[in-house]
Amino acid sequence: MACERADTLVHGYFDNELDALRAAEFESHLEQCPECVAALDALESLRSTINVAQPYEKMSPALRKKILADLHVKGASVKAPLRATTDWRWLAVAAAFLLLIYGGWRVVSVNRSDSRETMMASKIVDAHLRSLQPGHLEDVISTDQHTVKPWFDGKVDFAPPVRDFAEQGYPLQGGRLDVVDNRTVAALVYGRRKHLVNVFIWPTSEKDAAPRTGSIQGYQWIDWRKQGMEFYAVSDAAAPDLQLLQGLFSN
Repeated sequence: MACERADTLVHGYFDNELDALRAAEFESHLEQCPECVAALDALESLRSTINVAQPYEKMSPALRKKILADLHVKGASVKAPLRATTDWRWLAVAAAFLLLIYGGWRVVSVNRSDSRETMMASKIVDAHLRSLQPGHLEDVISTDQHTVKPWFDGKVDFAPPVRDFAEQGYPLQGGRLDVVDNRTVAALVYGRRKHLVNVFIWPTSEKDAAPRTGSIQGYQWIDWRKQGMEFYAVSDAAAPDLQLLQGLFSN
């Protein structure tokens, strides 16, 4: 049975026309629908093919005659210099059109990247909200980084940087394992006055990146990469509080 979303949502997702919630829902749908995945891949392939081919169609004599007629110029009276000038003008128009299309593709690409960031942030906020349910916040409860750090040994295939920032106003409260985007991650729990901050950590092969920030449903998040690790901190605390914590991790 054909998936109706292949005709209704794929194009909206591809063109970045879905809001964050619907985009996240469709992203989850893609994990179980090969038909939508194939439709999305086809659109990606078509865009790549057009981008590489840079198609150019030589103007037919009939079209040229019609254009000249629209310009109130009779073909028989057009002199060579005028024909050359007209050709160059149309080449300029065609070049501008191709640049506009290429620019559109670049914008779509950037917007889709922003959409992925928004979807990841949504998943991080969802994981934060799940952790606030009774009994889900910490697997290991301790303010001692030398207790929390060894707890992760053998549970994840990387060593998360566990640090206590109690003196700076961010006391370590514990840690746990969590799952974000089908990936097992380490989660560190910090206090900030009356707020809780989750810091999600997992290894990455991407290069270091400066912090990116945002807000979803009243929850602030900040994302950065450093020394082969991806960090996502999220809380209902103020954005400057998360930025200060990020700075502590980066020092």
